[in-house]
Amino acid sequence: MMPRYEEPLFRPPSEAHSLIFQITVGCSQNSCTFCGMYKGKKFRLRPLSEIYSEITGIPQHFRERIIRVFLADGDALVYPFDGIVEILDLLSATFPNLARVGSYASPNSLQTKTLDQLTQLRGKHLRILYFGLESGDDETLLQIKKGFTADQMEESALKAREAGMKLSVTAILGLAGIYRSVEHARSTAVWVNRVNPEYFSLLTMFHRHNEDFIRALKQCTHGELMLEARELLVNLNPARTILRSNHVSNFLNLAGNYPKDREKLIKDVDIAIEQARLNPGFMDSVPEYLEEYY
Repeated sequence: MMPRYEEPLFRPPSEAHSLIFQITVGCSQNSCTFCGMYKGKKFRLRPLSEIYSEITGIPQHFRERIIRVFLADGDALVYPFDGIVEILDLLSATFPNLARVGSYASPNSLQTKTLDQLTQLRGKHLRILYFGLESGDDETLLQIKKGFTADQMEESALKAREAGMKLSVTAILGLAGIYRSVEHARSTAVWVNRVNPEYFSLLTMFHRHNEDFIRALKQCTHGELMLEARELLVNLNPARTILRSNHVSNFLNLAGNYPKDREKLIKDVDIAIEQARLNPGFMDSVPEYLEEYY
């Protein structure tokens, strides 16, 4: 029996070669106004019996090839502790070469687990959590109905780091619109500096089942988004973080390691701005990237 997925199914780019088991359906929060990932799903936990059948149903001759597993959907860490322990134990017993399990983690799901529980899960191969910060600016977080303040999310993220988990944090350029662009950029950089996640990724605000939010937002142009990215990079100086801006929504691709590449990244943005100014039509237009299917 191979895994059965309830579409749409999302996973981080770095989990492209991972075997995915969908232990929850949808997102336990699903109230963020900017996010259309799971708007067509009602959140639920999948029964352990179904998950057990899918894991043990992987053909024997494939099992030694499995190095990484990703637990979906948008908030798999919210699964009850005893249940997720059973799942992780079964994964280790089934896949002898398993090196890492990953999962999305919301601020909500991290609050359902104690430091001791997270440490135990880390010991059972749950090694990396993908955390949607979106913004370090409380006003922006309030506007998108994230449900948590920047300080609350920092506390949860630091708990995961203390447990030995790797963190991959995402934020969204253009999320605050033009009026709080600077505050959004600066506060997000400050948050990342304090938490020092292993990975920090930037997306750009785009259309996906979030038209009410988009219509209410005074959107940033390409030029304003590049200036926002520059403001973020000028204020960003974590002790040790890998930065990527390679999501399909990004028109400005960035890649570097902190602190080594800090000045190079700022220069990369400056060069991109200089080149873009040769095309004022581009600078003054708003990105129109749209994911139609989901």
